[in-house]
Parts: sequence; C-alpha cells; structure tokens
Amino acid sequence: MSDAQPAMNEVDLLLDNARLRDELEPYIDEAVNSRGRMSLVVENEYLASMLAWERAPAMPIANWFDPPLQLPAPDGLSAEEIHQRLSRTIEQLYQAKVVLDCTDHLSDRQLYTIIYRDILPCCEKKVDLPGNYLHWRCLDEHDETLWLRFYASAVERRQWQELTGLRPPPSERPPFPRQLPS
Repeated sequence: MSDAQPAMNEVDLLLDNARLRDELEPYIDEAVNSRGRMSLVVENEYLASMLAWERAPAMPIANWFDPPLQLPAPDGLSAEEIHQRLSRTIEQLYQAKVVLDCTDHLSDRQLYTIIYRDILPCCEKKVDLPGNYLHWRCLDEHDETLWLRFYASAVERRQWQELTGLRPPPSERPPFPRQLPS
C-alpha cells in the first residue's frame, strides 16, 4: 500500500503541472517549456506564483486596503503626530505585505512623506501568495553614496571600489535606526 501513495502523489503533481501550464499558456512563451532541474513540487510552486503574478490586479498601494489607506499631508502634522501615524502606517503596510527597506537614514517626517507621496499612490501588482512581500527600498537608486554610507557591507563596499576604481565614502551608522517588521 505504501508504494501506491508515492505514485499517486507523482500523478497528482503531473496533473497539477499540466493544469498550471494550460492556465499560463496565454501569458508565456516557450521559455517555460523546459523544466530543467526543478522537482515537480518546486516547479508547480513556481508556475503557481507566475500565474498569480499574471492574474494579480495592478492598483495603487493605497487601494490594497479596505477602505483605501489615506494619510493626511505631512506638512499639516506635528512631529508627534507624524511619529504616531508613521508607526501605525508601517504596521498597516506590513499587514498588506509591504516591507520598507533602507529607512534608517530618513527622519520620521521624511519617511512619512515618502509613504504619502511615493508609496501609497504607486500602482503595483497585489500578488496574494503566502510569503510574498513587496519590498520598497527607500533609497534613491541613483544615489550610491547613501547606500555606501549607511547600508553596504564591507564586502559590497570593496566590490564597489574594485568596480568603480573610486574610494567609497566612510561607513556610518544611520541617524534614525528603526526596528521595522520584515
């Protein structure tokens, strides 16, 4: 009886694989046809995540909430109001599977402003899968100096130096360390 169970699982996995591939067919090209070295379990998880991505609605992050998340403008709030609202908003974003990265160089007001101005109105796909989080890196991607000063490891700094031939700025502790959910 124990030999029949693994065969059933293999058949179920193959049937699930065929179903996922059929459902993905309108979205993909022949590049997904070769399975490579993935097990059926891993491949089916991968195909399911691709299908979830393709079917996910793109909408402003503010609309991921019911009702939509609306924040008051930062310039009308005191420092204490910003701090309180920021803590609540970070937790709400995390509950909606949005993780903020590289925030420790920003004051509370600066981070709140980024959430208000950049994150909440940004259209992103809301992919509802376990363990799937949208990571929002709160750095200007064109400003390597901030990353090098506050976030790059010694290895990353050395690699950057070798790549550019330039000396990186001194490494510093970020001025606003936070314990954010991740």
